[in-house]
Amino acid sequence: MQYVDVFNGDADGLCALQQIRLATPRNATLVTGVKRDIALLHRVPVRADVCVTVLDVSLEENRAPLLALLQCGAQVEYFDHHFAGEIPSHPGLVSHIDTAGEVCTSILVDRHLGGVHRVWAVVGAFGDNLNRPARQLAASLGLDAAQTEALRELGECLNYNAYVDVEADLVVHPAVLHAMLRPHADPFGLMDTEPALRVLRDTRLQDLQLAGAVQPRASTPAGLVFMLPDEAWSRRVRGAWGNLLAQASPDQAHAILALNGKGAYVVSVRAPVARMRGADALCRQFATGGGRAGAAGINHLETDDLPLFIEAFGRAF
Repeated sequence: MQYVDVFNGDADGLCALQQIRLATPRNATLVTGVKRDIALLHRVPVRADVCVTVLDVSLEENRAPLLALLQCGAQVEYFDHHFAGEIPSHPGLVSHIDTAGEVCTSILVDRHLGGVHRVWAVVGAFGDNLNRPARQLAASLGLDAAQTEALRELGECLNYNAYVDVEADLVVHPAVLHAMLRPHADPFGLMDTEPALRVLRDTRLQDLQLAGAVQPRASTPAGLVFMLPDEAWSRRVRGAWGNLLAQASPDQAHAILALNGKGAYVVSVRAPVARMRGADALCRQFATGGGRAGAAGINHLETDDLPLFIEAFGRAF
């Protein structure tokens, strides 16, 4: 039997996989990439002797390769919180899918495992900007304020790393991060002992300072739209900055746009934290849009469609 672990390269995907492999150690082929690279099941060999664990990538975006795997006799276990469409009914598929606004894949895995490695679910939830559920999980473990803050910082740094357009722009490849994290049932102290994580922390802080000087491109009753310059730092920071803006103004929606190097925009959208809904529906109005209720994005928005997007953003929230 060939085992394959397919996971989003952000904090949620990494921490979901970390919990599963701490609970069930297994040597598996890794399939991952940058945060927006979610059409990952195409990379899995279509064979009957394949057992696949899928974490934090949309079923709707991977429907065709998933059906091909199931039809050939492969076994697939699927954990996700993004829009899924109709979930196939097949004896080879075990699905754990919940698209509620305050759920992430790390939380779904925590439920599945009965909380045995919950500390990593806290990291994943913080990384996915789900601060309230993350703090509730931390409280259930009896963690103090300093411990909770350390997990928040780790989650946000892991998530920051994934927000690039191509793998060449990653500070650390997600597969390398997984290998770094895997031996550690306890995440405390990793930020200070792993040089790669210290680099992530320092680079993130520098990029956030640059983003903080950017003024809104548009303001609507629903929230704010920001346009970042065509720079490497803006491509790295757009997700992390969007999360911080959302937490700072919980009643407002936010959209962060940056050029994608192809004459179009990449868009990150955050629904108001006070009402975690609507981001996925907004982004799915555009051809390359998708995501979840609280946070979603568009991979390729034509520049001519910017006024349409701003209008749709104003209606959505």
